[in-house]
Amino acid sequence: MSEAAPIIVTALFGRSDAAWFDALRTRHFPPERNQLSAHLTMFHHLAPSLERELKQRLTAETRQVPAPEARVAGLMSLGGGVAFRIESPALEDIRDCLADAFSAVLTPQDRAGWRPHVTVQNKVEPPAAKALQAELERDFRPRRVEIVGLATWWYRGGPWEALSRHMFA
Repeated sequence: MSEAAPIIVTALFGRSDAAWFDALRTRHFPPERNQLSAHLTMFHHLAPSLERELKQRLTAETRQVPAPEARVAGLMSLGGGVAFRIESPALEDIRDCLADAFSAVLTPQDRAGWRPHVTVQNKVEPPAAKALQAELERDFRPRRVEIVGLATWWYRGGPWEALSRHMFA
């Protein structure tokens, strides 16, 4: 039942960027834990009662709005994993606007601030994560990534179930 499931909000990557991130996840994420495509989570847990208002707000933030510029700016350690840090002031503005609108009902994780990133490895021993980060940093160059829209998902404990997509102009 969707009423009991929290909602996750993500930014959607363009096809080639999504494929690049997914290839890295396939290569470096423990296979038994790699249940999702690469994603940029904006909110981890919104109440299901917000579904209608959330869809309206996401439509207003994307309809006839140019896609925000974004770039992979560096790598970051997750302790037991590695992620690419994403910079996008326009996407941060959208996230801030939504956070303000829902401030009274945000979970501590979503209220704590946003560190936009795409995880390519997680749930591994710290030495393995450090080794991968060093390997990826050797050849790293900042690069633009295409953000094509925003999406919502039901979280039911396993792979996410698509709820809505809101595409930029």
